[in-house]
Amino acid sequence: MSLWDRIDAESKEPLLGLWKALPGGLNGIADIVARRQAMSAFRDAAPKAEFPQLEVSEHTYPGPGGDLSLRLYQPKSAAMPSPGLIYIHGGGMVMGDLDAQDENLREMATELQMPIASIDYRKAPEHPYPAAPEDCYAGVCWVFENAAAIGMQRDNIGLMGASAGGGLALAAALMLRDRKGPSLNYLLPIYPMIDDRHSTTSSAEVVDIGIWDREGSIEAWQWYLGGNEADAYAAPARAEDVAHLPPTYIDVGDLDLFRDEDILFAQRLSAAGVPVEFHLWPGAYHASEMFAPKATLSRRIWATRYTAIRRLAGLAS
Repeated sequence: MSLWDRIDAESKEPLLGLWKALPGGLNGIADIVARRQAMSAFRDAAPKAEFPQLEVSEHTYPGPGGDLSLRLYQPKSAAMPSPGLIYIHGGGMVMGDLDAQDENLREMATELQMPIASIDYRKAPEHPYPAAPEDCYAGVCWVFENAAAIGMQRDNIGLMGASAGGGLALAAALMLRDRKGPSLNYLLPIYPMIDDRHSTTSSAEVVDIGIWDREGSIEAWQWYLGGNEADAYAAPARAEDVAHLPPTYIDVGDLDLFRDEDILFAQRLSAAGVPVEFHLWPGAYHASEMFAPKATLSRRIWATRYTAIRRLAGLAS
């Protein structure tokens, strides 16, 4: 059975829509600027929901290369201060911005009734490693320093990211540990992009789904590393020591190129004494829950994440 035949039926339709809008899939556009524009246009064409119960505000934080953007989502009816969440968007280290997962974060903040700070960072190839993780580290530290002003409990802040954002969340968590920075209460790297070597079975299998295939992933890593060798902060799968990280939740689809590297990392965390909850979703491709949010599988994925966040943050279920 081919990978396409294994995709969840409800989740396949929007993927076919992507192929129709971008013939050849996302990686069919060679120029990175044009690829970014095409992906933004595809995203912006989707209908948007209204979340009037949220206060959304724009901020900046000082990064090592200059000021960077931060978007704060605050439920109007939530008690303050409350547990908080920092979010890092995806995009393969080469795409994405604060609008990339804006609607997801509006829904998440509303569902969880907790403030969420979404931080932006510089992208490759214009800004190769270590720009992105250093920016994210600075953004996380800014949130902790300003926790009271933005309605977060400083001792109950989690860090979450998806895809490249998941890898950057792990990189920032390793930096916080190694530099003795603020203490995260929990960590949610969602199908994290963490291994530049592309040596696993799943990294060889996923070649033509169109979202994040092997060829595009190799290209993105080359742009991101800029000809340099990867270390633990660039590619957290290379970290020799993964102990003393906060309790962690990881999930990934079984049709995701990152499947095997994420399974191996979850196993390493558990062996190092880090409490880990891990989910492998049959029928899910990379970011399928974002492309097909109404699919039954996607609703299960989001509900499971919400349950994990509530448990880790000590929120009532």
